[in-house]
Amino acid sequence: MTQAVGRKGWLIAAALLILLGAILLAMGRPPICACGTIKFWHGVVQSSENSQHLADWYSFSHVIHGFIFYAVARWLIPSRPAWVALAAAIFVESTWEIAENTPMVIDRYREVTMAFGYSGDSAINSIADTAWMVIGWLIARTLKWWQTAALAIAFELFTLWTIRDNLTLNVLMLAAPVEAIREWQAGA
Repeated sequence: MTQAVGRKGWLIAAALLILLGAILLAMGRPPICACGTIKFWHGVVQSSENSQHLADWYSFSHVIHGFIFYAVARWLIPSRPAWVALAAAIFVESTWEIAENTPMVIDRYREVTMAFGYSGDSAINSIADTAWMVIGWLIARTLKWWQTAALAIAFELFTLWTIRDNLTLNVLMLAAPVEAIREWQAGA
């Protein structure tokens, strides 16, 4: 997978992002934040604007998704063109973004994670989350595996220290909630 993604790959990537946006809008997701603005960064986790803009603390997790999807592609489909691996990564990330914005998953987040008032993502946030994953995928292509792993660990530790949450805790709390972690995340 050393060749470039190429024009065809980027056109497919763009089409998949447009399709993601169309599906989210058809699901009734708001196109942008109800506040009426689009910010590059929104850094307040416990806020109605979290997961509504282009970047937030969870963007680090989406970059890590890109690291993971690149590693899996290198393992499972090493001889396929790079655009195939990228399209597969966008498909998987988009599938998660769609699932994440279903009432069942939104309710699960509210019940067991620190996202107490979570109401789902805006369409632009989900598209941006997928773009952050693409950035992570591209970074993983340029780094050695151990550099990518070190960067992922740094992101996890940084967000753990900064907001008491990260990809690892998010997955753990969705799959098998631990009340002590939830209380710690809430600052109790």
